[in-house]
Amino acid sequence: MTFTVTYAPRDGGTACLRLVGELDMSTAAELNAAIDQLAADGHRHLVVDLSELTFCDSTGIAAFVRGDNQAAAEGGWLRVTGASGRVQRVLVITGLADVLRYDPDTPDPASRTVP
Repeated sequence: MTFTVTYAPRDGGTACLRLVGELDMSTAAELNAAIDQLAADGHRHLVVDLSELTFCDSTGIAAFVRGDNQAAAEGGWLRVTGASGRVQRVLVITGLADVLRYDPDTPDPASRTVP
């Protein structure tokens, strides 16, 4: 399956990345590059839509953590939304769901209060 990352601006300056396919060792660099470009363009608040992500391994998890750390260093954050099945399970089991404040019942993670 082909992996793609697409970008869509959102109201309020939040950037949204939509991931499609499998996020693993062979595709994580593409996500890292997209996050790096958004950071270079001044985006500090990122929402990553996982509704069409079918697989995520530890390299993908590392990319999410890296992105969140990069955004936090500039006073921002990275949030994920739309995960289901195995991808949601990986987020929960690794504890990343808590770190990234993932809530499957909240359609817009950018609306959650961030300390």
